[in-house]
Amino acid sequence: MASSFSAERLRYIDWLRGFAAVIMLQGHTFHSFAKPEIRDGGPYVLSQFVGGMPPAIFLFLLGVTLAFRMDGGQRRGAGAWERVSAALRRAGYLLSLAFLFRLQLWAFAGASSPWTDLLRVDILNCMALAVAAFSTLGAFTTAERARLGALLGLSVAAAAPVASQLHWHAAPAMLQHYLAPDALEFGFFPWAAFLAFGVSAGSILRLVPEEQMDRLMQWGTLLGGGLIVGGRFFGDIPYSLYPASNFWLDSPALTLIKLGILLWMLAFAYLWTRYAAPGWSWVAQLGATSLLVYWVHVELVYGRWFDQWKDSMDVAPILAFTVLLTLAMLGLSLIRTRGPEALRALFAWAPWPERSAE
Repeated sequence: MASSFSAERLRYIDWLRGFAAVIMLQGHTFHSFAKPEIRDGGPYVLSQFVGGMPPAIFLFLLGVTLAFRMDGGQRRGAGAWERVSAALRRAGYLLSLAFLFRLQLWAFAGASSPWTDLLRVDILNCMALAVAAFSTLGAFTTAERARLGALLGLSVAAAAPVASQLHWHAAPAMLQHYLAPDALEFGFFPWAAFLAFGVSAGSILRLVPEEQMDRLMQWGTLLGGGLIVGGRFFGDIPYSLYPASNFWLDSPALTLIKLGILLWMLAFAYLWTRYAAPGWSWVAQLGATSLLVYWVHVELVYGRWFDQWKDSMDVAPILAFTVLLTLAMLGLSLIRTRGPEALRALFAWAPWPERSAE
C-alpha cells in the first residue's frame, strides 16, 4: 500500500499558502494606510488579529515541504548526510533571500532608511534559522520525523517564555534578534515551533495512503479543536509554570491555539480543493508564487510609492486598495507562471488549463 504524492494532493497546500497571502495583503495594507483615528476600532483590530496568522502558516507549510523533500531523498536512496546537507543548503538559500530582500528595501528607501534595517530579522531570516536548526531531522526516517517534529515543536513553544526572561543585554544584539521573542521581529522562539510542527505534519502526509486522506483530515480537525480549547483553557488559568509570560508574545498556549487553527485551515483547504472547487483557483495561484507576492507587496505597501496616503485612509478606501493590490499581485503571479498569454486570458474570462502545484 503505497503513499500517494500527486499534484492533486499538493493543490490544497498551494491554496492554504495563497489564503495566507490574501490575509497578509489586507493586514499590511491596514497597518500601513489606516489613519490614527480608526486604529482602535473594530475593523482595524480584526484586521491585525487575523493578520497574525500568515507567518505561522508560511512557517508551517515550509516545514511540510521540507518533510516532503527529506522523504523524497529517502525514497531515492539518498544517505542521511545527503538529506541533512540538502536542508542546510535550503537554509542558506533562504538566508541569502532574506538579505537580498532587506538590501532591496533599503536601497529603494534611499536616505530615509538607516543601514541597520539591513540587519532586521524578518520572516525569511526566521525560516532560514529554523530550517538549519532542524536540518538534522533529515537523518531520521519519515515515521521518526513525524514524532520528532511534534516533540521539537512543543519544546520550542514551551521554551519561549524562558527565552523571554534571559538577560539578553549581555549578549550580542543580533543573537537576541534571532532568538528572543519580540513583537516587531521573528525570533526563533516561538516562531520556529510552527516549522517543526509542519515537518511532523508533512511526514504524516507522506505516510498516509490516498484512500485514508479524508479520515486523516477528520482527525486533524478534531485535534485542532482540542488544541484550541486546551490552549485557551491553559491560557486563562490564574497560575503558570513560568515566572512571567506574555500571552500575545511568547505563550505556549497561544502557539497551540494557532496550531489548532492551522489544522482546521489545512482540512478546509483539502476539502475545498478536492470536492468544492477542484479546478483552477486564484487563491492557489497566489500560493504558487507566494514569495514573489510577499517581496513585491512589501515594497509597494511600506515603500515610498504611496507615501501620500500612509496613515490617512478610512476603512472603505483601505478595502478598495486591498482589492486592487490583490488583483495586481494575481496578475504578477500569472505573468510569473504562465506568461502574458495567461494574463490576457484572465481578463477575457477564458477557461483555465489545469496546473499542478509544485
